Amino acid sequence: MKEEETTTGVYPEPSGIRSWAEEDRPREKLMLKGKHSLTESELLAIILRTGTREQTAVDISMELLRKAGNDLNALGKLTVTDLLEMGISGIGKTKAVTIVAALELGRRRQLSSVKEKSRITCSRDAFDILYPRMSDFRHEEFWILLLNRANKVVGTERISEGGLTGTVADPRKIFNAALKANATSVILCHNHPSGSLQPSTADIQLTKKMSEAGKLLEITVFDHLIIGEGSYYSFADEGMI
Repeated sequence: MKEEETTTGVYPEPSGIRSWAEEDRPREKLMLKGKHSLTESELLAIILRTGTREQTAVDISMELLRKAGNDLNALGKLTVTDLLEMGISGIGKTKAVTIVAALELGRRRQLSSVKEKSRITCSRDAFDILYPRMSDFRHEEFWILLLNRANKVVGTERISEGGLTGTVADPRKIFNAALKANATSVILCHNHPSGSLQPSTADIQLTKKMSEAGKLLEITVFDHLIIGEGSYYSFADEGMI
């Protein structure tokens, strides 16, 4: 059987988004029904802007999400190189850069939303400030929150970054940062890229060492958080500090 031809003798183009009903096209759907009416793949399609002759932008977005385990958090951790190595037709360097930039903008928006929450009343408050900064790391990093007498955050500082299984926390750097900020207390924090929240023997020893050093300088170590995938371990909550 011969394939159908148009009157000009050219095979018809694959059906694209333009052939959809207006209310189903991602851009038009957003304008007509609002951003909350769109699926994640439709939002990504707007970022991608165009598809290929074989696939619409929505098709490409669905494939991208599928390869990221349908997890936006996992997608947000991917680099330009990671996206290119997926080998998805329709995602070249330009689109990969656009995706990474859009997701980074979303991460920074999340950061800005916690700036007003500057007074620490519990471990969850500290987690809410630090998690957006540390959630995408594939390596361990050590951070501190610096607090004044009213338990308001006067500084957030990265102390070190290491490998997949460890990082170095220099007490001199930590307390020097606290003294410079006129902080009266600190909250220690590091992440476990593996997602495990179980403190290691080294974590326990470090926490004890920092707490004792802080007493000499009259700088209280309020807590030490271990951040995993969307959750945390608090030494203070567990009576370990």
